[in-house]
Amino acid sequence: PSNVVIDMSKTKVQRTDDEWRRLLNPRQFQVARKQGTEPPFQNEYWDNHEDGVYFSLCSDTPLFDSRDKFESGTGWPSFTRPIEPEFVGVTRDTSHGMTRDEVHCSVDGAHLGHVFPDGPAPTGLRFCINSASLRFMARAEYNAWVSARSR
Repeated sequence: PSNVVIDMSKTKVQRTDDEWRRLLNPRQFQVARKQGTEPPFQNEYWDNHEDGVYFSLCSDTPLFDSRDKFESGTGWPSFTRPIEPEFVGVTRDTSHGMTRDEVHCSVDGAHLGHVFPDGPAPTGLRFCINSASLRFMARAEYNAWVSARSR
């Protein structure tokens, strides 16, 4: 886990560790709530090529669009940008003898992964994200989800 401290008092979705443990499986809890990392190439979405949207596992927050996903070769799903920048917080992480920018969901505080300045155009960014922090919604289901919330 990283050494980043996220100010959970600013998140809209707040639960205790016991509540999160009941809602998430052990890997999801370790990654999303305890800032762990899942193994590369051994996670649900690294090789997902379906059209749709990736949500935070811990809330109804759409984070990344599959249209911004690219093959980074790292073994984790990688994106050039979030759907809405305000949904993704960035905090400096200096754990493990490295300096990186950790990303988390601003709505629920879930640890997502890290962002690096070595991605493709148009942003030059690589949001390297743990599948264990995400849930995928196919495009047709997402469009219906948006429509239902727009009424």
